[in-house]
Amino acid sequence: MWGALGWGLFAGSSLILGGALVLVLPIRERLLGLIMAFGAGVLISAVAYELVAEAFETSAWNGSLALGLAAGALTFFVGDLLVDRMGGDERKKMRRTAGAGSGLAIVLGIVLDGIPESAVIGLGLLEGTGVSVAVIVAVFLSNLPEAIAATTGLSASGWSRGRIIGLWTLVTLVSGLASLLGYVVFDSAGPDALAFVLAFAGGAILTMLADTMMPEAFEHGGKLVGLLTTLGFGLAFALTMLD
Repeated sequence: MWGALGWGLFAGSSLILGGALVLVLPIRERLLGLIMAFGAGVLISAVAYELVAEAFETSAWNGSLALGLAAGALTFFVGDLLVDRMGGDERKKMRRTAGAGSGLAIVLGIVLDGIPESAVIGLGLLEGTGVSVAVIVAVFLSNLPEAIAATTGLSASGWSRGRIIGLWTLVTLVSGLASLLGYVVFDSAGPDALAFVLAFAGGAILTMLADTMMPEAFEHGGKLVGLLTTLGFGLAFALTMLD
């Protein structure tokens, strides 16, 4: 149980790392776009081989997989739409005007992005085979560009360094708790319920990638984004096979 919390905190700690890094060193937008592309490729692989494939093997052909994917995608879509209307639509953008966006909406949006990823860590431990290296790497890497982009924007909007680091610390704690809850709540769940939750997380993550992460990666990284996405996917796939 505590392993789920620890690994969730570890994966979420890259938010603090990314936020601190951009406050100390200037990060070029092109580099950020390429990091986002690589992280997106890693996450796509994790969704395909660690979530959807596992959901299929756990409960195949009974509708749990399809329902989970649809529910996860719709939940993220509606949640993201509400966050956008509150003023958090530019939470992953580096270019922001002073005062743009609501602080609360930004926090809610970042939590919305991170909870499905973190919960997957706890769910993976339920199998009793140990933590998945591919999932940990995927979540850790995907958090870095998000923190870098959001920190750049928040700093331009007038947020203090202490407030920014406090935000990432809070979200890291939430990520750890989401991983712990994923383990505790579904510890006694049946195959159908577990398949649904795995597919739910996969649908939410895929929708997040298409809605926020990949468009931002292409905007900043240009044509090389396709190559870096494929590289991230291939390396994550190799980790999955070796795990």
